[in-house]
Amino acid sequence: MVQKNIDGAMFANMVLAGANHLAKNADKIDALNVFPVPDGDTGTNMNLSITSGANEVKNVNQDHAGTVANAFAKGLLMGARGNSGVILSQLFRGFAKAIEKNKDLDVDGFVAALEGGVNTAYKAVMKPVEGTILTVAKDTAEEAKQIAAKQRDVVTFMEQVVKAAKTSLKRTPDLLPVLKEVGVVDSGGQGLVVIYEGFLAALKGEALPEHTQSDTMDLDHLVNAEHHKQVQDFMNTDDIQYGYCTEFMVRFEEDKLKEHPFDEETFRKELSEHGDSLLVVSDDEIVKVHIHAEYPGDVFNLGQRFGSFINLKAENMRDQHSNIVKKEEKKEKAAFGVVTVAVGDGLTELLKSLGATVVLQGGQTMNPSTQDITDAINEANAEHVLILPNNKNIVMAAEQAAELAEVEVAVVPTKTIPQGMAALLAYNPELALSDNKEAMSEACQHVKTGQVTYAVRDTQIDGITIEKGHYMGLADGSIKVSNADKRQVIETLLSDMIDEDEDEIVTVIRGEDTTEDEAEEIVTFVENHFSDIEVELHDGGQAVYPYIFSIE
Repeated sequence: MVQKNIDGAMFANMVLAGANHLAKNADKIDALNVFPVPDGDTGTNMNLSITSGANEVKNVNQDHAGTVANAFAKGLLMGARGNSGVILSQLFRGFAKAIEKNKDLDVDGFVAALEGGVNTAYKAVMKPVEGTILTVAKDTAEEAKQIAAKQRDVVTFMEQVVKAAKTSLKRTPDLLPVLKEVGVVDSGGQGLVVIYEGFLAALKGEALPEHTQSDTMDLDHLVNAEHHKQVQDFMNTDDIQYGYCTEFMVRFEEDKLKEHPFDEETFRKELSEHGDSLLVVSDDEIVKVHIHAEYPGDVFNLGQRFGSFINLKAENMRDQHSNIVKKEEKKEKAAFGVVTVAVGDGLTELLKSLGATVVLQGGQTMNPSTQDITDAINEANAEHVLILPNNKNIVMAAEQAAELAEVEVAVVPTKTIPQGMAALLAYNPELALSDNKEAMSEACQHVKTGQVTYAVRDTQIDGITIEKGHYMGLADGSIKVSNADKRQVIETLLSDMIDEDEDEIVTVIRGEDTTEDEAEEIVTFVENHFSDIEVELHDGGQAVYPYIFSIE
């Protein structure tokens, strides 16, 4: 059966799959960089950029493909990092502009979008270099136009588009001698191919490929130490003409624009006198700049004429390059490492601040596999590793990973985030592995875990009637209260759990669907009703659970 259109919901799925596939391959794409400085972390920069775009897509009405594309482009622009991230944002800015009125996409619409992206991206770059992501995007768009003349099925069309992108990528070393000398394809072009592969997988309803296959290059073999060192040593530190990777974003202000009217092309020409690797992109509200400059302050001054800075940075590429070249090919193993599991940027930072070496992304709706945990053990790079699963459904996978590990591993069977926090506070690198496991397991027994979530169906448990969509309050895994009023659930749960005679501190961890004001009201409630209890508030960013409470 011929599929002639891609609707908004499917295009959103394609975007999210492309972002997910890029995230899985970011480290491998980083290993392709010929110029290994902050600006050269192509996989990382593209991943951070596309993640920002994907987050916008998650929060937009997905009935309209043009609306989805615009949200994606806006998120990419605001989150764009590094040369590759900015170029990626421009490819999809032009892509979105070309289809902003399209409710659905057919092959002609997709061709117009690819061509629009190429035109916008080339205009943003002061001196386009062939053999890069720009070439892969351009070649793919040109081939897509030829494909569309013969093929109306969007799935078959996309299969051939991905094939064309891979063919172009394979040709990049012939266009850029530095790539051929080091023996790699262009890293930005590889990132774009990975995104297109994600698009295709979503469109076909298939799982993402494990890695890009050898018809472009073998990503896995390029991440070995020998290749990595070869790439790092390719350029001499003294060859860096402009020493600072400089980026800034300016929000336009009317009073400044009256004195200094903004014209993107004029501004680009001004900046070109101060460095190279220049990218300038703007819309009605902001201008974003990436440049390698010797005097970042001069560049910042030029930008500040038009408004106020949203953010800015200048990284010393000479120091970064020297440090990378001097690094040993293999880091010496630490004595101890701690692997733990959580979802949410805030929780990740919190657990790392308490001593976690690696925080593996996973939780209630995304349990990591044995292989994921094994990889995290290796990433910890330690002779002795402690694993804190923080979820009862992850304990068995952790124990399996411990058996497979080549180093000594112990699992502390933490079942909640608060238990994991308590265990980390009891961790002592001076103790033996077995002694640490015992002390950390003991610490878990002295913390109570409260959780607030929502019901996914009607049911009745322990005499409590629960309606779909209502909030539930859980104390150490048992449902204690359910109500449509979240505030009532929280206050009832905390009142039931806190024992002012025994407890000393309540830690409130708020999730992604909460507000700071709401969280502060919870803190105030505890302080007003339990005068001797100390309260801490952290932004965990976790999904599923608007609030997690640690009581000890």
